[in-house]
Amino acid sequence: MRVTLIRPGDLGPSEISAWRAMQRATPALNNPFLAPEYAITVGLVRPQSSVAVLTDGPRVTGFFPFEKRGLGVGVPISGWLSSCQGVIHQEENEWDAAELMRACGLAAWKFDNLLPDQKPFVPYHNATRPAPAIDLSGGFDCYYAGLRARASQFCRELERKARKMEREIGPLTVDSGSRDPGALATLIAWKSQQYQRTAHVDRFEQPWLAALLERLLAVQTAEFAGVLSVLYAGGQPVAAQFGLRSDRLLVGWFTGYNARYGKYSPGLIHLLRMASNLSATVDAIHMGKGARAYTEHLKNQEVMVSDGMVTTRNALGLAHRAVNTASKRALVASRQSPRVHSALDGILRRFGVSKRAYGRL
Repeated sequence: MRVTLIRPGDLGPSEISAWRAMQRATPALNNPFLAPEYAITVGLVRPQSSVAVLTDGPRVTGFFPFEKRGLGVGVPISGWLSSCQGVIHQEENEWDAAELMRACGLAAWKFDNLLPDQKPFVPYHNATRPAPAIDLSGGFDCYYAGLRARASQFCRELERKARKMEREIGPLTVDSGSRDPGALATLIAWKSQQYQRTAHVDRFEQPWLAALLERLLAVQTAEFAGVLSVLYAGGQPVAAQFGLRSDRLLVGWFTGYNARYGKYSPGLIHLLRMASNLSATVDAIHMGKGARAYTEHLKNQEVMVSDGMVTTRNALGLAHRAVNTASKRALVASRQSPRVHSALDGILRRFGVSKRAYGRL
């Protein structure tokens, strides 16, 4: 295996074509966060972005997008914003994870949404967990019939809220293919306010993130697209979602709503109506492992994702491994004791640590 490091924007037409062919050949790889368009667009706003091109003689056998940070630590391209991570590769291609990290100049590579079936990374998994998804392959009517069968009260209550919102605000309409930059700006403002209300880091304090979403929304191809969907009540936006589509898979990313209308559950109403609108062109919607408890009702499928860290065998890599092992033990211990976990959560929020690392403990 030979590895060459390039900037995402330096990918040529033949390399992009090979990348897409690998995605089509392996369904698990056909995720928009693993698409060449995503890597190239991130590279426009994140100068530390790199792509490792794996070759065997003259043949390209794989691609590994990543970012290098301090102390030789690597993270997925776009960091913890990425909801799917891994090596894009030919089916028969094999690689050694530690050798790949060395070739990339990394002592360690952290991941939190890794495809779990990439065997070279399995020894480095900390945990593998399910993330909720909606299977629309049978059509929306089939999906909703199943949802009503397993959560009838939830559906009745949501239908009641939708009728109430229409009476009190105005008719509900959904634009699931919006290209309106003003609507995107409104979603970003809602999301920023939500982060502040919940004492989480406001990711949109980083100017490059809004610029990234704007650039992704401008990418509209058969293979890849930014998808902005907006729910309107009486002509005014009340909920929205920005996600990425790869072929017939939509991965939800940023969702938000006008807090003034929170009592109507506009986010839930929007998600279901968006699913209905897109069901002719989308077979599945991935909601992400960080999605809230309401996804337990909405999901009818789960996708598995892994977190962990690959380390090399040099001194720096061994040091990162030791720190990762200690952190993992502390996390397991806190989760085994609800009282301890609750106390730590309160301390983090009180001293503002959650604004930098909440959810990482």
